[in-house]
Amino acid sequence: MPMIDVYAVEGTFADEHSLARDLAAAVMRWEQVPDLKLFRNNTAAFIHDLPAGAISNVVGAGNYVRVQVLTPAGVLDRDKQLGVVKELTEIVAGAAGDPSLTARTWVLLTESPNGGWGVAGHANTGEDLAAAARAEIAAAAGQAAE
Repeated sequence: MPMIDVYAVEGTFADEHSLARDLAAAVMRWEQVPDLKLFRNNTAAFIHDLPAGAISNVVGAGNYVRVQVLTPAGVLDRDKQLGVVKELTEIVAGAAGDPSLTARTWVLLTESPNGGWGVAGHANTGEDLAAAARAEIAAAAGQAAE
């Protein structure tokens, strides 16, 4: 269940809520997890507005966007890495209304170690997530059978 953080100068995006939702949905698709409430409710993006002047490269340009994606270890193979970086870059540029932003959008893929992140006060392992997903699937199947 990934977390996505986007850092950009304030005013880069007109509709931050839609951007956050679109990024979260894209990463969930690339992870290829089942469309379960467990994953939908725990895949999220956070948009961080920075003041003008808070970003700079060596020559002083500050019109960059940084997207950091935290996923469980091993979830994104090489094809998924390439695809998610491309799609997130396109989503960011589209949300900014600036196609040239693709050349200035940095996407960092970070893997959390097994048990290295938590929600609801519990540090989750891959097996914890798999068990929770199986339980949700079983509960849905039980309701459908009724």
